[in-house]
Amino acid sequence: MPDTASTNSAKPSYLGLLNAIAVGEARAHRYLGEWIAVCTDPEVRAVLQTVAWREGEHGMSFAKRIDELGFSVRRRDDPDLERDLELARSTELSDREKMDHFGLGRLNETLSFFDDIFKDHTIDIRTGELLGRYVAEEFDSARLLAACYGRLCETAAETTTSA
Repeated sequence: MPDTASTNSAKPSYLGLLNAIAVGEARAHRYLGEWIAVCTDPEVRAVLQTVAWREGEHGMSFAKRIDELGFSVRRRDDPDLERDLELARSTELSDREKMDHFGLGRLNETLSFFDDIFKDHTIDIRTGELLGRYVAEEFDSARLLAACYGRLCETAAETTTSA
């Protein structure tokens, strides 16, 4: 069965959303990879690796969907990227400080981004399937990261009280 969305020559109203996801997820994959390379805590590294694989796959999947719809990913200049990559690869900052910087411990704030993702009722079925899987995986990633952040906060509190 042909992809009805790709046979329509009009620009989909949700193309900007797909582009933002493709670019953002690819960016997150990059900084998480830098962080993983210097992370010494095996539990934190395992969580970061799971999330990084997902982010990379999401970036590629959404770029592929944009291509299937007959468009190209539009990348923007990212003036903070180099600073964020440097921060991610830092051995001077703790994992908790990095999580604070990237906002990875804020579960409700992260999940609220997805509240309106399906308000556009013109989303075609293939894009809807992709978005559904993406949202489910992002919810799980946010929970994994929040639990990891909580553990890092507890460890820091224990270290402070025992010192």
